[in-house]
Amino acid sequence: MSLETEAVLDRRRLRRHLSFWRIAALVAIVLAVGAVAYSEEGGLGLTERRQIARVAIEGMITEDRPQLAMLKRIGEASHVQGVLLYVNSPGGTTTGGEALYQALRTLAAKKPVVAQFGTVAASAAYIAGLGADHIVARGNTITGSVGVIMQWPEVSELLDRIGVKMNQVKSGPLKATPSLFEPMDEAGRRVAEQMIDDGHRWFLGLVADRRGIETAGVPGLEQGRVYSGREALQHKLVDEIGGETEAIAWLEQKRNVPKNLKVVDWKPSRDFDWSWTGSLAYSLGAFVVSLGREATAALRADPSLGAITLDGLVSLWQPAKN
Repeated sequence: MSLETEAVLDRRRLRRHLSFWRIAALVAIVLAVGAVAYSEEGGLGLTERRQIARVAIEGMITEDRPQLAMLKRIGEASHVQGVLLYVNSPGGTTTGGEALYQALRTLAAKKPVVAQFGTVAASAAYIAGLGADHIVARGNTITGSVGVIMQWPEVSELLDRIGVKMNQVKSGPLKATPSLFEPMDEAGRRVAEQMIDDGHRWFLGLVADRRGIETAGVPGLEQGRVYSGREALQHKLVDEIGGETEAIAWLEQKRNVPKNLKVVDWKPSRDFDWSWTGSLAYSLGAFVVSLGREATAALRADPSLGAITLDGLVSLWQPAKN
């Protein structure tokens, strides 16, 4: 074998070795990043460090299964010593608030939970706050709005003007009531009012039980009014005025959580299919989302429009417009 041939073979062997070690290094980096990410999102990671878990409840509240699963994982995590629930939301669906409340009470049976209210913590967001053991609010937080609402548009007169008639066959007079296409009759209104009254009684009972107050004795509470944080403290709807510092101090002083623990943000895990079909679906979804970006921005800019996307009974604070 010539020297030139041996040199070529040596170079090929060297390239194979280099390729192996490059791949091995890449795999090691990916594993290390994954371990750190898992640790930051509530996993044990490379070392198990005691921490306070911070959970953010923001935007419109719905029954979010990944979020509920995350709360369950927090309850099972031995390295989590306490939970800081940051609430900044005008509310959402009543069932969403109910699901959050139940999950938080289950969590509170295992870990101390303190809620810290931000700019707004009203209606379904206040329901979530009731799931905590202690509530800290800013002096100017908007909270309260204890109540339930059902809203729907009705366009029958518009359809009459443009000559469009909606035909339907129903199994009963109360089926598909309320409807977008016809005025509500008295029987349908009575059913809707009964549902609203039932949800309202449940909400008021929750406030009375968790806050230890007579709801009828708080001015405007049963009528759905909102309160500033200072007013809420006066009426025992919250426990303290302050922010995250005061909330953590309560965990340390009242629930014996060790001092100076790191506060770690926990976020729900969103499953994703990394196959080529999953990637294609993700790309197509991203394209569709980009097409609807302006419409989404309009919904976010106008709270009254954002409420249109919520199905079912709604516990949502909506500022009145002139």
